[in-house]
Amino acid sequence: MNTLTHFDAHGQAHMVDVASKTSTHRIAVAGGRIDMHAATLAIIESGTAKKGDVLGIARIAGIQAAKKTSDLIPLCHPLALTRVALEFETVQADATHPANIICRATVETVGPTGVEMEALAAVQIALLTIYDMCKAVDRGMTMSDIKLLQKHGGQSGSFIAG
Repeated sequence: MNTLTHFDAHGQAHMVDVASKTSTHRIAVAGGRIDMHAATLAIIESGTAKKGDVLGIARIAGIQAAKKTSDLIPLCHPLALTRVALEFETVQADATHPANIICRATVETVGPTGVEMEALAAVQIALLTIYDMCKAVDRGMTMSDIKLLQKHGGQSGSFIAG
């Protein structure tokens, strides 16, 4: 693809017309991580965070973000999502890497446009929720590597990140 789809012939931003596109089963998987102190990860894993179940709340926040993506990103279409799933993997610190949590979101729909933005929004908001719930003990947490890992369906076919 060599043109940006969200601009018309005059360079004005517009919402892409997807009315003529075929509805297909569409899947997107996005991922990212949040680095933190080992002690912060221990609090999360033990379930002793003052605000409650950090990963449980982050999962719900990510689902909510996927559902609300078109409210947050101006040119996204509102979509009827058929599935939103978030998984978290905790990684202990070692000599070369800080403790972190990896988040992966899978979003699905049957429709004329993809769900990449919904998957990316789910990951980012889930990680921001972890930050919010743990900032009292670790303001130095950093989020990184938020990216599309794969997408399937639609006219452009499949994409799998290298």
